[in-house]
Amino acid sequence: MSPAPADAPVAPAIRTVLGDIPPAGLGVCDAHDHLFLRSPQLLGQELDDAGAAAAELSAFRAAGGAAVIQWTPYGMGRRAAELPRLARESGVRIVAATGLHQAAHYSPELLARVRPDLAGLFVAELTEGIGGTGPRAGMIKVAGGFHGLDRHARHAMAAAAEAQRATGAAIGVHLELGTGAMDVLDLLCGELAVPPDRVILGHLNRSPDLVGHRTAAEAGAYLAFDGPSRAHHATDWRLPEALAALAAAGFGDRILLGGDTTTAGARSVNGGPGMPYLLRRHRERLARTLGADLVTRFLTANPARAFAAGWARAPHGSR
Repeated sequence: MSPAPADAPVAPAIRTVLGDIPPAGLGVCDAHDHLFLRSPQLLGQELDDAGAAAAELSAFRAAGGAAVIQWTPYGMGRRAAELPRLARESGVRIVAATGLHQAAHYSPELLARVRPDLAGLFVAELTEGIGGTGPRAGMIKVAGGFHGLDRHARHAMAAAAEAQRATGAAIGVHLELGTGAMDVLDLLCGELAVPPDRVILGHLNRSPDLVGHRTAAEAGAYLAFDGPSRAHHATDWRLPEALAALAAAGFGDRILLGGDTTTAGARSVNGGPGMPYLLRRHRERLARTLGADLVTRFLTANPARAFAAGWARAPHGSR
């Protein structure tokens, strides 16, 4: 059989820490969570215990989970070298992230070091491996601000757009308290020409703005509703209403669900909701309003499309 031409389309795949898999192989997916996370904004609550991460994955697997997308980006304690072992031992597929969070999560020295070639860093982690030899990242994570975008966010998003064009990877966006979705889409999909179906807007559950949700869905982005209620969040009690409205408007194929465990105290193994909550409580509650079939689509078919990419090879010299 002759080889495919160099410009032939590449079949979409999910890039896990153990290699690429077909989208249909992803299974029930926690579309936004963290196994490891460290930030000066969360001192004393770091997710850095590999044993606890393994226990959390085991609990998630026992609840029926099959895949976790870890949105922890560059410089925030991803512990990427641990992820392949955890995936093999747990049987849970893990997708790692490259990218950059808000400036407050980093030292000025680190930011000064990576800013000159941020896109090159993202591309290298997506195509070569995290740290040069670790598993490859399978998505890009960046962050907006509260109802707006500062200079740091714009720089990181420009780099993410460049890396997306070079690789095909999806871009996940932390929306601060669920705000600023249209500012993000105006920049990424308008000015920077990222296809809207390559953008995943995170934390929309934290702002129960049904008009804003629908506007973002109409633009073509994926909408992530990720995490149980925290103080001053409307996640649990408004979520069925928000998702029902989106589904009724024809956007049931845009919705993703996640857990977003960000502190040690929130792990299920430490008495918090953790990863299993998504399937043990959240899924059941949503199914009462929306029906089990639709909720299953949120957890399976939708993330399989959202995180799949053709994984174009970055051009030589892009780093």
